Amino acid sequence: MKRYTLYCLSFFMLLLSFSACQSPKKEVKTTKDTVMQRKLANYAKVKLNADLSSLSEGHVKLLSHLLKAADAIDELYWKQAYGDKNALLNKIGNDPDMKAYAMINYGPWDRLDGNAPFTDDFPPRPLGIGFFPSDINQNDFFAIPGNEKFEPLTIVKKDAQGNLKVVPYHKAYKDQISKAVDHIRKGAEFCDCPDFKKYLLQRAEDLLTDNFEKSDALWLNLKDNKIDFIAGPIENIEDHLIWTKYSYGAFILLRNMEWTDEVKKFSLLLPYLQKNLPVEDKYKSETPVENSDIVIYDVLYNSGYCNAGNKLIGLNLPIGTERVVAHSRKVHFKNVVEAKFQKILQPITNLVIDEKQRKHVKFNSFFQNTIFYEISNSLGISQTINNKGSVKDALKEHHAIIRELKNDVLRMFFITKLHEMNELKDVDLMDNYVTHMADVFRSVRFGVTDAQGVANMIRFNYFKEQEAFKYDSKTGTYKINDYKMKKAIESLSKLVLEIQGNGDYEKAAELIQDKGYIHNELLNDLYRIQRAHIPKDIVYDQGDQLAME
Repeated sequence: MKRYTLYCLSFFMLLLSFSACQSPKKEVKTTKDTVMQRKLANYAKVKLNADLSSLSEGHVKLLSHLLKAADAIDELYWKQAYGDKNALLNKIGNDPDMKAYAMINYGPWDRLDGNAPFTDDFPPRPLGIGFFPSDINQNDFFAIPGNEKFEPLTIVKKDAQGNLKVVPYHKAYKDQISKAVDHIRKGAEFCDCPDFKKYLLQRAEDLLTDNFEKSDALWLNLKDNKIDFIAGPIENIEDHLIWTKYSYGAFILLRNMEWTDEVKKFSLLLPYLQKNLPVEDKYKSETPVENSDIVIYDVLYNSGYCNAGNKLIGLNLPIGTERVVAHSRKVHFKNVVEAKFQKILQPITNLVIDEKQRKHVKFNSFFQNTIFYEISNSLGISQTINNKGSVKDALKEHHAIIRELKNDVLRMFFITKLHEMNELKDVDLMDNYVTHMADVFRSVRFGVTDAQGVANMIRFNYFKEQEAFKYDSKTGTYKINDYKMKKAIESLSKLVLEIQGNGDYEKAAELIQDKGYIHNELLNDLYRIQRAHIPKDIVYDQGDQLAME
């Protein structure tokens, strides 16, 4: 349908052009609206602001060096995500819009369109992108002698004779890492927080060895540092050849003490929440991870993977790579969440949510919903109750979707419980429910090609069947029924937890097949959102306030 619509539109534009040529006496004014400009319109430019008034002169000098270190990490990531950035920009030529879009995507592949090339001048994205030679396949990879090739912080390249060899990151990216390390060390000289200074110096050492265990341990114990800096391996989802290699990124962050204190109490409720899961006791005997903490930051600067395409609103750190991380920290970025709320969620709300219920879509509720998604990740079931082993092993390829669905629906179950306990004061439960509903339209615009997208649709279709909301075809808006929403949240939570606890592969497959798709009604709403020129994500105008010495 979409391709047919585009064809008709193109034909219509051709007719207009032809008619204009036949009427030379009339001046025809056209508005430049190229494909690249429409793609760029999917990103709303946002200036990253935070209150830096309390920072000392030493902090300012520290920030200046951390900015340069982050830029060195950005150079490194370009090599991982594409290769030679300057060669790419030169090949693009004099098209400023295409260059701008290449900078957002760190290459010629559109991250909002399944990494498809956004210009015919470039081939499909190689499975291994910068981690491997573009012409090797999995058989070539497995033929490389030894086990070093499986190490997550290594690349594979060809030597002068064309033989494949494994190179650790700190050697493959020596120039960029050396530059980053130099500025981290110089910046540490101006650091007035002893624990943070110790962490920075250890992080510099770890970047030179690809072993981050010591600096990770120091970072997890940081409590009083206003500024924070994260640089190194962030995620391993960009290697599509063997799904192992990690992408590098960097954050410069300002700790938001007020919001951190606000959410800290929620992590203390994990044992209570685990005991109150809506299933029989045999499904909730596991102990939640109580040593995880939540820290809220404002982002000052992003680079590398952290700045590519869809912007992160939070993540769990440190990453595991080859070792098990027993202690983790959930970090969330308040100013990024707020920017997405203002630029994306509010305009969507005004288009698809019942007019009388739009008042319930609020930033505080959006932020709470986001925080509780991560809290839900620490709760539930990891081992089956019937000797089928881990939930991951029992559910196989369906595990990721069911896990995302569990996190998604349990967050609303717990928020409902906390409202009943009067732990969420000055907030109407309908604020959380309606905001959650509106957010479906924001998140599902990224498609159903990944686990989170499929989980979104299972939840949406399940709630529709349970009449948790109703669609008004005349106004094109959705209205939430709070009583039925509460019941649907509880019943879906129970269903998902039982699938996990029973290791029920068949039930998981049935749920995904039956509800994990976008139906026509919703598809039409997504088209309406797109036609309204509501962006899908944000792009940062960042760094100006840090670039001073």
